[in-house]
Amino acid sequence: MIKISFEGTIMGDNKLIILTERKYSMWKKMWIMTQEWHHVLFLHWPVSPEHVREHIPPELELDLYEGKAWIGFVFFRVKGNRPRFIPPLPGMRTFLELNVRTYVTYKGKAGVHFFSLDANHPFIVQMASFGDFLPYRDAEIYFKKDKKSLSIDSKCYYQNESFLTTFEPIANFIQSTRLSTWLTERYYLWTKTKGRLFRVEISHSPWRLQNVTGVVYQNTMASFMKGNYKIERPLAHYSRLKKAKFYPPVLEN
Repeated sequence: MIKISFEGTIMGDNKLIILTERKYSMWKKMWIMTQEWHHVLFLHWPVSPEHVREHIPPELELDLYEGKAWIGFVFFRVKGNRPRFIPPLPGMRTFLELNVRTYVTYKGKAGVHFFSLDANHPFIVQMASFGDFLPYRDAEIYFKKDKKSLSIDSKCYYQNESFLTTFEPIANFIQSTRLSTWLTERYYLWTKTKGRLFRVEISHSPWRLQNVTGVVYQNTMASFMKGNYKIERPLAHYSRLKKAKFYPPVLEN
């Protein structure tokens, strides 16, 4: 087992980006589901594009930053999960999620493609993965708060993948940089099922990020990926809370 420490150091272009509340055209559409994301941890690694390209649908283009593709691990606790016009249902309103994603574009739009979305709620997994629409997987995920530190312990037995980390957010908000904005301000996801490519739009306010320090004790996620990127220190960010809305899937032409 290799322990990898991380902290919220800045990589790449350090130019500061000042974000204000933006009105996206999608916000005028009829959203179908809303969630709150609590204790969001972002871990990002730059990787060779050749190691990623074969694992995304051919219709999508890899979105590169300074010639590198990026793999992102994003953890959060979901609260207030509910469809539009319906209050949160008992037993359905909260769960833990750990997703693994990369960054893509399609016809000028920038977003994400998920390799896996692990959740510790079997019914949520069953609904979200119906028809192989999204790659949700059953996982045992534990989240613990201990004074200032937080810890995540996730195991997906289906693929024999696991992730174990302890981290501590640093209190003050940071100013967004070009890279942190590029990695986190993503409002589209694409998924391909039964030969058809779909886009899902998401809306939320701009991220208010904090630096974070921690240690990854175990990481066998995305086991299909070549290369040794996971032994390198990731770029890390944290956000305490984000409210998001989801819109109906759109079939791409």
